Amino acid sequence: MKVIGFNGSPRKDGNTTTLIGYLLREIEKEGIETQLVQLSAKTIHGCIACYKCFENQDQRCAVKNDAANEYIEKMTQAQGIVLGSPSYFQDVTAEMKALIDRAGFVGLANGKMYKNKVGASLSCFRRTGGMHTIETMNHFFFGNEIIIAGRALSVARDKGEVEKDEEGVQGAQTLGHKIAWLVKKLYG
Repeated sequence: MKVIGFNGSPRKDGNTTTLIGYLLREIEKEGIETQLVQLSAKTIHGCIACYKCFENQDQRCAVKNDAANEYIEKMTQAQGIVLGSPSYFQDVTAEMKALIDRAGFVGLANGKMYKNKVGASLSCFRRTGGMHTIETMNHFFFGNEIIIAGRALSVARDKGEVEKDEEGVQGAQTLGHKIAWLVKKLYG
């Protein structure tokens, strides 16, 4: 069993990375393999609405000049998918939106190929936008019939501030336990 986490922050080791780390460590304690993917490490472009994925139905995006297909493959191999993004202008980052659009479209084109996987979203934000960011990521889950375990939020802007948000850290850890429980119930 495996849970894959995607960090949509353009800052590789910022607050979103830290918050996802708390969540993934709890999952690992339950004997489930985890992997963190930093979307900032490789290029991913938005969907061009070419509809080739509906024609080809090969579980891949027809655009092959970026990391989208690598990420889609990681999603298909995992039983759980975690999406994390800071709130940028009240919503997900461009990197996360590109992942959602590309992977989501391919999933729909291939008979909702992520159906009944376990999903969860988390966001770090300064003052506002956290819930809208969560909702955007949850649209990916809803559209592909992924079972949503929950969400975690942290009030944090400057690097390291997430560590001061005890309630946010506890929420991520609790969500990690819930994801592990659901994955074991569904796939164990």
